[in-house]
Amino acid sequence: MKTALFPGSFDPFTLGHLDVLQSALKLFDKVIVAVGYNYNKKGFFPLDIRVEIIKDAIKGLDKVEVRAFDGLTVDFCKKVGANCIIRGIRTTTDFELESVIAQANKQMAPEISSVFIPSSHDYSFISSTVVRDVLINGGDARCFLPKNVDITKYLEYLEK
Repeated sequence: MKTALFPGSFDPFTLGHLDVLQSALKLFDKVIVAVGYNYNKKGFFPLDIRVEIIKDAIKGLDKVEVRAFDGLTVDFCKKVGANCIIRGIRTTTDFELESVIAQANKQMAPEISSVFIPSSHDYSFISSTVVRDVLINGGDARCFLPKNVDITKYLEYLEK
């Protein structure tokens, strides 16, 4: 079974992320969406809420699992039996950054490959940063989010 890991902070999970995930599902038997905890970043949404948002977003998709993790991505790949890391690419800047990370990962774990999947043109401008800015400023971000995600219930959680 070919298993891939699609890691990221997903703060929050957008239509662009979903687009890359759907492309990855055409290539792999199973894709684990791995929600990473980055000690250098204070997340907008807590880790458990990001996991719940993704679970909402992927309702109806087979062959997908959502897991939280911390530490090195390659170590988590080994733990879950993934032999590929999926990285979404929106721009040439993304490609340059992701290439450096892929080379470092290859040095640490030569048996794990990185696969770059470009987002569709329709979603290439969407980033979690843009979505957070819209939400912080009281805007309606639904056009950037998967249809199964009711972001308002998660914003209410943040206010508590």
